[in-house]
Amino acid sequence: MLRGTGETAKQAMDLLPQLVAWRRQIHAYPELSFREFETARLVSEVLARIPGMTVETEVGVTGVVGRLGNGDGPTVALRADMDALPIQEVTDRSYRSQNPGVMHACGHDAHIAILLGVARILGEMFEGGRCPGNIKFIFQPAEEYTGADGKSGAVHMVEAGVLEDVDMALALHMAPEWPVGTIQIHDGYSMASVDTFHGTIYGTGGHGAYPHRGTDPTFLMVPVLQALHGIVSRRVSPLQPAAVSVGQIHAGTASNVIPSEVFLQGTIRSYHPQIREQLIEEVERAFTLARQLGGEIHFQVDRGEPVLYNEPQVNQRILETVRTIYPDFHVVKEPFGMAGEDFSYMTDKVAGAMFFLGCALPDGVSRELHTPIFDVDERCLPVGAAIMAETAIRYLKNG
Repeated sequence: MLRGTGETAKQAMDLLPQLVAWRRQIHAYPELSFREFETARLVSEVLARIPGMTVETEVGVTGVVGRLGNGDGPTVALRADMDALPIQEVTDRSYRSQNPGVMHACGHDAHIAILLGVARILGEMFEGGRCPGNIKFIFQPAEEYTGADGKSGAVHMVEAGVLEDVDMALALHMAPEWPVGTIQIHDGYSMASVDTFHGTIYGTGGHGAYPHRGTDPTFLMVPVLQALHGIVSRRVSPLQPAAVSVGQIHAGTASNVIPSEVFLQGTIRSYHPQIREQLIEEVERAFTLARQLGGEIHFQVDRGEPVLYNEPQVNQRILETVRTIYPDFHVVKEPFGMAGEDFSYMTDKVAGAMFFLGCALPDGVSRELHTPIFDVDERCLPVGAAIMAETAIRYLKNG
């Protein structure tokens, strides 16, 4: 079943040893956001060995962009993210992370290896004159975190102009909840927008023995917390996916000192731009309750990734590819959850889609994304390469 049918699937399966080697090398030496120097070097070296490939480095800080084609006809962009997470790996794999406190716990190592495989496959086709149009291979930094300017890697790549001549964009993501042989796909809004709120409630503080002589911000915080936790259940339609969660509360220095301020920070998630705006307004309104009780507030929202929108027509092309070369695959048509994905900045600019690829190891152990034991069944690597390559080929040939 996993060998697939057709030339592209065969080429991808023949690349399995190389895909595994690339993935394990990248996994063993993970790098954090905007520090993907060695990863970018590996990527650029592999791309440079492909006939007809032009390579540009340091795009959007540490990104790499490879190009095939002469500029005539449509252009497809294929994207992989390169950064790792600040997590200490606890596996006993021979290829486990050699960089303390840093780990590829979200599958970006697999994403990179897959896209390098796609570049090899399509490089052969372009060299043989069997594929029209143009391909951009976008190896993006910093999907997980933003820089000091508040911009993630996708924003930097878009601002660098990597999508200016692109007609369609594709990306994939590892799905450890599904076994190899499964693809998850969803039309329209499919991953959440991600915003972070920061709120400080100010009182006067005072002696813990005389709370009546001042304004206690911990008391003012109570109705604020109640209001925050009631937003999704009472202010937003139950038909709309949404989440407001408080992740940090900081106040005080001693048991007998009432603090003069309380700091709260949390996340706001939604699946629709209109709901996103409503949630931000409701969160700010919750903080104003402290002002009505005699305190002062400072409130700020840092806007992160927009909602990921998967263009249905692009998804249809992916499904046609899967049904042709992997007809026995299990297709799951469900949204991807309330996490965010900065590929959404790219699908805001051009028609595009991301699909999730089953990668669970067949041992029954749950290895969720962003955990210290995350790992993938490497049989998914040629599958992902074949689907991305064949979808791009079909688009370039048929429009």
